[in-house]
Parts: sequence; C-alpha cells; structure tokens
Amino acid sequence: MEERRHTSSHYEMELQEIKNALIYIGVLTEKAIQMAMQSLTERNSDIAHKVIKDDEEIDKMDTELEERCIKILALRQPTAIDLRFITTAIKITGHLERIGDMAVNIAEKAIQLNEEPKLKPYIDLPRMADLVAEMIKDSLDSFIRSDLRMAEKVRQTEQVTDDINEQIFRELLTFMMEDSKSIHRALLIMQVSKNLERIADHAKGIADMVTYMVTGDCVRHQTYPLDEKEPA
Repeated sequence: MEERRHTSSHYEMELQEIKNALIYIGVLTEKAIQMAMQSLTERNSDIAHKVIKDDEEIDKMDTELEERCIKILALRQPTAIDLRFITTAIKITGHLERIGDMAVNIAEKAIQLNEEPKLKPYIDLPRMADLVAEMIKDSLDSFIRSDLRMAEKVRQTEQVTDDINEQIFRELLTFMMEDSKSIHRALLIMQVSKNLERIADHAKGIADMVTYMVTGDCVRHQTYPLDEKEPA
C-alpha cells in the first residue's frame, strides 16, 4: 500500500491512535482466550469468572474506537487509502469484540466442565487455542504493516483449525456412542472447540479486510476454482 503523506500532523496522530487501540484490543482478546483455556486445563473456575468480567473492557474499547473512527470520517472526510483504512478498522474492531464474546463462551463452558469429572485429557483444544491466538496476532500485524503475505498465512491457518475441530468432533462422538453418561461433557467440549473455530473465522475475516484495505479487492466470499477442488 502506498505511503500516506499528510499535511496535518494531528490527523496522522489520529490514525496512529486507531492502530494503537486495535493492537490493545487484540492483546486483550488474546489474553482472554489464554485465560479461558487456562481455567479449563487447570480446572480453575475463578480464572473463567475473571474472563467474563474483563470482557466489559473489550466491549468498552470497541465502542470507543468505533466512535473515534466515525468522528474522523465525519470531520476529515478521508478518501482513497485513508478511507479504506478507517472503514477496515471499524470492521476489525467488530471482529475483535466478537472474539471476546467467544472467549467468554469458552469460560462459561469451562465453569460447567470444571464441576464434573474430567472426560479426557485436553490436548487438541490447547493446541487449537494457541493457533487462533497466533492468527489474531498475525492478522493485526498484517493490518499494521499492510502485509498481504501475513494475511494469506492467516487464511491458510484457518483451514488447520477447521481440521482440528472436525477431529475433536469425531473423537467426542465416539465417546458419546460408547457411554451415554459422557454426552453432556462431550457436548460442552464440542462447544469449546466450536468457539475456537469461530475465533479462527473472525481472525480470517480480519485478514480478508486487510486484503481489501491494501488492494481494494473483496476476498471474503472468494471461492476456489473448480479445477482446484478435489475430484469427486
């Protein structure tokens, strides 16, 4: 993306503040995911309750950043690259706010699971959580640096998380078929995995918005050509 050159240093500072705010919200969401998974693996519901409480700050930051972006749109009337930058920032903060909600959902499921005997060792879920946290970081880095290669890396990792989610689903389905008493716990674990998979979707959404910001091309609904699909 071509370098911005503004005559107003105050305007440049406003744009930098948007970047800084997005990075901060991203750090909060990564921390929320980490803590939610920690509450599950360590069977510590106090940590889960903190995740739920701390989500208020993410919601507040999301609202404030969106209002700041709208104010700049109204007062500065940006065009071209700056316009795409600000509208992309609004979209990204929405994705991050929903990621925070997913972390809360995981924390709520952790509280329920911690009250029951452990069904199985948590191996794939922490691995999946590490991947989605990395996706959030990489997607925001791609935004800050206008890095299309990093955005593409995020899109590729999203497929890996889909595969892990499918693997977890199949494994838990076997547990439920073998022992009906495991159904409730298995369903809760499935929901944790599904929330992580949805977080990966939001991280991919951020990467897609970066591609739009840099190139002007919308790739959100992009599909693979028929000749790239596996044969039936």
